Amino acid sequence: MRSSRYWTVIGLLAIAVAALYRRGDGDRVPPSTPLTEFPVLVGNLPSTEMPIDPDALAILGQGFFLNRIFTPPKIDRAEAGSELSGPIGLFIAYFPTQRTGQSIHSPQNCLPGSGWAFESSGTTQLTDASGKSSQVADYVIVNGEQRAEVLYWYQSHGRAIASDYKAKIYMLVDSIRYSRSDAALVRVITPIQSGESRHDAHLRAVGFAQHLIPMLPAYIPD
Repeated sequence: MRSSRYWTVIGLLAIAVAALYRRGDGDRVPPSTPLTEFPVLVGNLPSTEMPIDPDALAILGQGFFLNRIFTPPKIDRAEAGSELSGPIGLFIAYFPTQRTGQSIHSPQNCLPGSGWAFESSGTTQLTDASGKSSQVADYVIVNGEQRAEVLYWYQSHGRAIASDYKAKIYMLVDSIRYSRSDAALVRVITPIQSGESRHDAHLRAVGFAQHLIPMLPAYIPD
């Protein structure tokens, strides 16, 4: 038996499709800098580009994608502190329009498909250098003996949205009001390493995300 959440999402998507169809053929897509020009440094962490498998790209659809690993300098872990003690993965999927049947895939669907299970779920508050606060989804995932801290959110017209369902509602409302359905998924993931607490991995992910958020509007338009 399908859950009420499932039918709520199906209903919202049906309304969105009907509204977009009635509105006409064109979406307004503000100019932005390509993700291929995203800086190689976030804070003081350098990054390496990670190729996305062609089969995964076919599933993701017609968007623009960034997949990087940010690696701390090789220094003594005892001296480094939590924010420098492990690699951080950054994945961004940006869709200039979602009216052609393309839509953002939720990590709640993609990660289990890759063998990961959710150990805990919640939200956390990020505050960037300007004092702006954003609420994002906060998960611990497991795959065998591996555990990882995950932050993710939907970046949409200057908002950081933690909820999959709220993201769909905002997309519907903004497509009607502003003729815009562009949005992005931003995912930050870091392993909880052997001998490390979840708290330390959480601090590392949060510190990275707080550096990241002010950089996003150039690539994901407000």
